[in-house]
Amino acid sequence: MTAAKTSPAKQNQGGSSFSAIFPYIIIPILFILAIVVYKFVFGAPSNFPGGDITKDPVAEPALNHYLGVVYKGGFVVPILLTLLFTVIVFVFERFITLSKARGTANVDTFVRNIKGLLDKGDMSGAMAACERQKGAVGNVVLAGLKKYSEVESISGMEKEEKVVAIQKEVEEATSLELPMLEKNLSILATIASVATLMGLLGTVLGMIRAFGALATAGAPDSSALATGISEALINTALGIGSSAVAIIFYNFFTNRIDALTYRIDEAGYSLTQTFASKGK
Repeated sequence: MTAAKTSPAKQNQGGSSFSAIFPYIIIPILFILAIVVYKFVFGAPSNFPGGDITKDPVAEPALNHYLGVVYKGGFVVPILLTLLFTVIVFVFERFITLSKARGTANVDTFVRNIKGLLDKGDMSGAMAACERQKGAVGNVVLAGLKKYSEVESISGMEKEEKVVAIQKEVEEATSLELPMLEKNLSILATIASVATLMGLLGTVLGMIRAFGALATAGAPDSSALATGISEALINTALGIGSSAVAIIFYNFFTNRIDALTYRIDEAGYSLTQTFASKGK
């Protein structure tokens, strides 16, 4: 019993050991990648007249070279690119994790099969179905089934106590699985706010630059003014875009986790009700 109960926990701990440090590894790598993209893709000489932006830092990008336009956004652009890349990476990471958590078969079909097997009293068949299903749902239901079999053989224990024991086992198994489902969602939620703020920071810096050019020039400097406004608008667009993507996928994953948790609760409820309806 002890080995069976701790098996899902050990699997979770083994998987979470890497996932715990994954953000600390991937985010610095993405920041370096963002700098490389900013310098060598957006800042490529072919994006600017004369083929070298370093010779004329205020030079406007060549016609229809939008990568050069992004480059003119300034030093805030690599930060915003890092946030955008981070959102993309963790969206894929959550898709993979939640797909594994759902298991090998459709969750609704699995829950219906478990209900049918429990109604027939086919405990071994239900356990075999859980082992085939795998994932968070399969692990939780399997833990409940093992507890079901254990308390069935215990004499001198009230039926209500057995039902509570099964419920507690399902709740404990669920609490082991939920952290893996919700992991890294906080990163998406944070970026949803931070990306907008960084975009606003770039906007403010761009406007400071634009109005500073107007203040120091004897006559309006249209080139410096255009550069400052361009920086402001580019950072605003990148910040809002990254934030929008983060918000959309955060809500999407939250809804999927809620649906998965509901299925787990449904299967656990069926388990306890099946046991409670027996005449023991």
